[in-house]
This record gives sequence, structure tokens and C-alpha cells, in this order.
Amino acid sequence: MAQMAPWTMSVVLEETNGTTRATVRLGDDHGNHFDGVGLASSGLDVPAVPQIASELALVRALTDLTEELLGAVAADIETALTVRPFVATHGRPRR
Repeated sequence: MAQMAPWTMSVVLEETNGTTRATVRLGDDHGNHFDGVGLASSGLDVPAVPQIASELALVRALTDLTEELLGAVAADIETALTVRPFVATHGRPRR
């Protein structure tokens, strides 16, 4: 069985000039990391949910992170399943 490796996620929320920006980073101890960014207008003034812009920016950042991670997984699977052509060291290649 493969050894499990810990992954860490960090989330940073910033508000600048009426825009809330969420940055999410998922990384492991080997230097691999994936980043997601999401933006939302801080002008979303919903009295019942004052943190709505932060939540929306975070959801968008997590969605961006998910798409990046899925792309990396798909590329890894494609690489792993690519059939390498047989190259004979002498004579003609078999078919």
C-alpha cells in the first residue's frame, strides 16, 4: 500500500477597493502545490449574511483549485497510460 503523505491547505482573504479576493493553496511536504483564486464584489451587501462576499470569493477559489487539481490528475493518468512504442535493439520491430 502506498504511504500516505500529509497535505496542507491555506486560505487568505483580502479586501481591496471593494473586491474580496480569496487565495487557496493546497500543498504537500515535497514541494507540490496547487493554487486557486476567487473574487467577489464586496458591494454584495446582504444584512442577513454580512460575510457573503468572503464566502463567495472562497467558493470561487476552491472551484478554481479543484479545476487545477483535476487537470493535473488527468495529465498524470494520461502520462501513466500512454503506451510507449516498442523499439527493437536489432532487427525489425514486431507488430
